[in-house]
Amino acid sequence: MSKANNRGTIGKVLHYIRHYWFFVVLSILCAAVTVALTLYVPILTGDAIDHIIDKGLVDFDEVLVIVRNIVIVVLLTAASQWLMNVSNNRIAYHVIRDIRREAFHKIEILPLKYIDGHSYGEIVSRVIADVDQFSDGLLMGFTQLFTGVITILGTLLFMLSISVKITLVVVLVTPLSLFVAAFIAKKTYSMFKLQSETRGEQTALIDEMIGNQKVVQAFGQEDEVLERFDEINGRLEKCSLKAIFFSSTTNPSTRFVNSLVYTGVGFTGALAVIASGAGGTFTVGKLSCFLSYANQYTKPFNEISGVVTELQNALACAARIFELIEEEPQIAEAENATVLDNVDGTVTLSDVSFSYTPEQKLIRDFNLSVKKGQRVAIVGPTGCGKTTVINLLMRFYDVNEGSIRVSGEDIREVTRDSLRTSFGMVLQETWLKAGTIRENLTMGKPDATDEEVIAAAKAAHAHSFIKRLPQGYDTEIGEDGGSLSQGQKQLLCIARVMLCLPPMLILDEATSSIDTRTELKIQNAFAKMMEGRTSFIVAHRLSTIQNADIILVMKDGNIIEQGNHETLLAQGGFYANLYNSQFAM
Repeated sequence: MSKANNRGTIGKVLHYIRHYWFFVVLSILCAAVTVALTLYVPILTGDAIDHIIDKGLVDFDEVLVIVRNIVIVVLLTAASQWLMNVSNNRIAYHVIRDIRREAFHKIEILPLKYIDGHSYGEIVSRVIADVDQFSDGLLMGFTQLFTGVITILGTLLFMLSISVKITLVVVLVTPLSLFVAAFIAKKTYSMFKLQSETRGEQTALIDEMIGNQKVVQAFGQEDEVLERFDEINGRLEKCSLKAIFFSSTTNPSTRFVNSLVYTGVGFTGALAVIASGAGGTFTVGKLSCFLSYANQYTKPFNEISGVVTELQNALACAARIFELIEEEPQIAEAENATVLDNVDGTVTLSDVSFSYTPEQKLIRDFNLSVKKGQRVAIVGPTGCGKTTVINLLMRFYDVNEGSIRVSGEDIREVTRDSLRTSFGMVLQETWLKAGTIRENLTMGKPDATDEEVIAAAKAAHAHSFIKRLPQGYDTEIGEDGGSLSQGQKQLLCIARVMLCLPPMLILDEATSSIDTRTELKIQNAFAKMMEGRTSFIVAHRLSTIQNADIILVMKDGNIIEQGNHETLLAQGGFYANLYNSQFAM
């Protein structure tokens, strides 16, 4: 990352931190108090040494007073340090809470194009692992950076008050420590960035394989998956080792430089004590105090060098999460967007063109006019654009050209919530959240009564199996339905739509996982539910759409045939061939 981008990331972090300025100020004040009290202890220690003049010449009364003062100072230092750590924790964890909240909110409003183009595991890695790494660096930065900088300034002032010449020895050698730390930190940033990216790739693979473990085992892909994991894990090992190895050289390198500082102070200080002689101004006690200050002066450089290394990792992770937060959200609703109400069910698609990628055209010059209450079936070979039409109707994607109107309103000029509330959707891919059966059924109608929930479940032929569950409608199910069968999950999704009964329906292979006998019952329930409601039915099994008012036959994004079942069979075209192929003996 360039210096400009690095500064940009730091600026974004500061934007979140500024909301907690009170704790920042409190942390700085506590750091100053902690450092001041810590630096006062060597003065007391030096005074105690100077009261131990010779064998049998010890001023015990003064020494005891000094020891008492040291205990008081140490207790006050501990209290101040505790308050500083509490403040730093509140800053760090409030900031990462805000970042995670904003990242999750952005995921909710990102266009499906982004979600479809990124693996789920990689997105999860950014929100969880990268933010955790960032919080560790941020916490260490606050804890050690404030105290480190104040310690350096404080010890310099104290040392200058004791001896300017010896202080110059310390100041002249110290820049070497900073140079070493900065050089290593610059080299390690790219390694930490690569480590973060590779960790995201590994999380994506784990997420994908766990979610599809049955398929992996069914096709005997365990060894191949292990090889892929080992390859990614090997790359993660290499980049992690490089990042940690080079970053770990920072501390010993700076410690070596700091040892030179300590040696220089000890040597020049000893000469100063000898030169001042007995009863001189630079005593052994002052030398002891000075050596303690020299040690405390160089110690923050070791800590800050460690902080800088950790901050490089934190900034690399922060950059990834900010990339997600700053992604372009879905196209904003028009300022004067209206709420779609009193939906009569008429739908018109005029000269619609759409493609997921510019180089691959999908739907071109698509025209369709659906009257209130009509059942529109969409059939055709895989990849012809059936599900894409549904995505456009629900405005998961916006058309590239043309327009879609519902009840005479362009769907780009109405609120998404009101548009999607007007549709009831049952997909081939079922989705249930972790929670109770009741919570899953009432997603579209949270205020539904128990009687309404049971009636919808009975209509979907789900009531009988729900009652057999341990707690009935209050049974907890895991992510995506837990141990329920695919057919049971699909029945719950059908019941969910039957409960809210919107004015328009979308059924995308809604009965694909249900046995034939239950499917016939569901079809009858659908028939009742679709009375007076505009319905779009995507089907591969043509036996399920024979009663549709309009059958659209799609191929390569275009409508090649249109009519009812009998008309299309009489034409003897693509639909007739498709139908006959399914029922050929």
